[in-house]
Amino acid sequence: MFTTSKRLRALVATGAIGTTMALVLAGCGARASDDTAGAGSSAAASCVDTSGDTIKLGFLNSLTGGMAISEKTVSNVLHMAADEINTSGGILGKKIQYVQEDGATDWPTFAEKTEKLLTQDCVGAIFGGWTSSSRKAVKPVVEKLNGLFFYPVQYEGLEASPNIYYTGATTNQQIIPAMDFLASKGVKTLFLAGSDYVFPRTANAIIKLYAAKLGIKIVGEEYVPLDKDDWTSQVAKIVAAKPDFIFNTINGSSNVGFIKAYYDAGLTPAKTPIISVSIAEEEAPAMGHAVTGNYASWNYFQSLKTDTNPKFIQSWKAYPNSSGVTSDPMEAAYISLYLYKELVEAAGSFDVNAVNAAAKSKTITFDAPEGKVSLNGTNHHISKPGHIGQINANNQFDIVWASDKFIEPDPYLEGYDWFPADIRKQLAGAAG
Repeated sequence: MFTTSKRLRALVATGAIGTTMALVLAGCGARASDDTAGAGSSAAASCVDTSGDTIKLGFLNSLTGGMAISEKTVSNVLHMAADEINTSGGILGKKIQYVQEDGATDWPTFAEKTEKLLTQDCVGAIFGGWTSSSRKAVKPVVEKLNGLFFYPVQYEGLEASPNIYYTGATTNQQIIPAMDFLASKGVKTLFLAGSDYVFPRTANAIIKLYAAKLGIKIVGEEYVPLDKDDWTSQVAKIVAAKPDFIFNTINGSSNVGFIKAYYDAGLTPAKTPIISVSIAEEEAPAMGHAVTGNYASWNYFQSLKTDTNPKFIQSWKAYPNSSGVTSDPMEAAYISLYLYKELVEAAGSFDVNAVNAAAKSKTITFDAPEGKVSLNGTNHHISKPGHIGQINANNQFDIVWASDKFIEPDPYLEGYDWFPADIRKQLAGAAG
């Protein structure tokens, strides 16, 4: 498969675009308001059966491979949300019958399973994914077949599809708050460490632009493939660069190798702290080494004090095969199923076009564990609070910074003057 990253590297090699532009373009996509090819009336007729007392929904998560460390819990909390909704009467009076599929940390498999769920299992919507590569594999399939995909994880932004709802953070709800926090700490030098795929490369391209605005110098940038865990040589470069902070955009089990190399090299949170955007309560105790003192940027932490969070934590701890801890991605997955319920009931129909029309014409909210979120019916993202947590000895997070209000989603960063207009223009018209 000729991936987005390969296409961009080819463009750089020929001089067609600059390196920074190539990295940003890696995450681009059509806007929800665009006339996306294959979506809407031109799509194949839906085979969703609403004649009985059940509605089929698809859960698509990596239950095997390198991303299973994170995605198994997302799958399980979707099951919990489905059980809760069924107990309370279902969606439009229909009980959820879910079909679970394994994406196997393999992006072609995500595409294949998406097509199967929509054309053979005839599900009303699909919930899952984690990496941006998995989402980008799903995107053209749901757009062609006019299906719905609910994506629960923070990502690099620069995308808004009419067939995807994004319940994780976009860039201005996680990356930018993290950078604002670093600036407030007086950070002057930063080293970027990421997995080698769409999200880290695109996020880091944006980080570099904002860092220049903040007066933070990027002193190094290293990547390792998502399925590799040897960070020895890359961490040696971090030691040599002596940054004030490390910005970690590594995903999955590769984080274990990074943390091992970090401590083996003599780095410590007191000397060279890490701020991560993919290590949460679920991953922290699985790192193979205590990570106390390091930081993470999320919208939800188990330690968050809201009226709705205690019940969510209690329900999760009591659920079969529960990990015992809650985290941002699984909370966003939990939101996604309830958001779908709100959308369908607002539309009075499971029809995709009716659901999307309701998103635009009606106020859709949900009292989530992170607080009351609201849906932007144009870009299909939700409002979210920004939080920075510091890992404590119990692998929980002490919240050390919070946004003063919920942050409205701006996936194309149109409200930020440091994001060049020419790049924004090219991104808006680019295909994902």
